[in-house]
Amino acid sequence: MIEEMIMENNTDTGLTTERSLVIAGFGGQGVLLCGRIIANIFMMNGKKVTWYPCYGSEMRGGAVNCEIVVSDEEVTSVHKKQTDILLTLNDISYNRFLPQVKDSGIIIANTSLIKDIKEERNIKYIKADITDKASELGNIKVTNMVALGLLSTLFKNVDFSQVSEIIQSMLPKNKSDLIELNLKAFKAGTELGTERI
Repeated sequence: MIEEMIMENNTDTGLTTERSLVIAGFGGQGVLLCGRIIANIFMMNGKKVTWYPCYGSEMRGGAVNCEIVVSDEEVTSVHKKQTDILLTLNDISYNRFLPQVKDSGIIIANTSLIKDIKEERNIKYIKADITDKASELGNIKVTNMVALGLLSTLFKNVDFSQVSEIIQSMLPKNKSDLIELNLKAFKAGTELGTERI
């Protein structure tokens, strides 16, 4: 069951076997790649998955988000009115998607760029300076990998070798020199998650 992949004590949504995740930020933060990787992790664990991207025509600098729906059975619909987990990398996305998060849902907020977080409703907030951590590693372009690492700590059975395989398969060949940095960023994100969850 999908419940078995969710870490205990992180969320109690009362759902059946289907969960929705939204990853949101601005163009250039690697939001869509982050979503594709987590979707592939679910698939490698035998789940049914949809990945639905949405972005403005301006791309870099514009609003970008993707929704991942994961289930043990066939996914009932691609686009959900409410989401169980929101990973948001900037303040515009935070304000836009906050109302969509279910009661007892989870928000992962990038406090490097989101300064005004008013905790409300019965939502679990996980706050981390994700972009600052990427900057410490030498390149803010790996913000998405730090975020992915943090997100992955919500789930059981996320094997680092799986993540490594997926990242290597998805990065363009002309960026193969960045694989090590991306994996380092992912690990840094898991450390942030372990500290906060």
